[in-house]
Amino acid sequence: MPVPLGKLIYLAGLRDYNTGMYHHDGLASRYSEEAACEALADCHRQAFRDLLSSSLEETVQQLESYMTGLGTNPGEFFSTWNSLKPYQVAVPAGTDPLLAEFLSSNLKVALAILESRFQAHMPAERFASPRP
Repeated sequence: MPVPLGKLIYLAGLRDYNTGMYHHDGLASRYSEEAACEALADCHRQAFRDLLSSSLEETVQQLESYMTGLGTNPGEFFSTWNSLKPYQVAVPAGTDPLLAEFLSSNLKVALAILESRFQAHMPAERFASPRP
């Protein structure tokens, strides 16, 4: 994962939302569960800081790279990210609420910019979600 946004989302996915503990089988088998958890938490906080320090244009580029790397339909991606706001649960535990809100705001703006760019450059039928 070359960009902080991808790292942030990936690392948040390794966290158990009931306990706040991180788990990675490979790291846990090579080191201790505690050491792996601590290392992943540190990486998660660093990815958050790196994304937080990105310019708005860099954030837009990271979001586009993340989206295209998923291979998902852009219309579905934008719809889901606008409604579920998965980036809000990707914030590391113990983060200052003001910093979390700042990042959330930046990602909302980046998402709107990226969606606008996609709508301007793609035919409507390719951008739309497939019909059921």
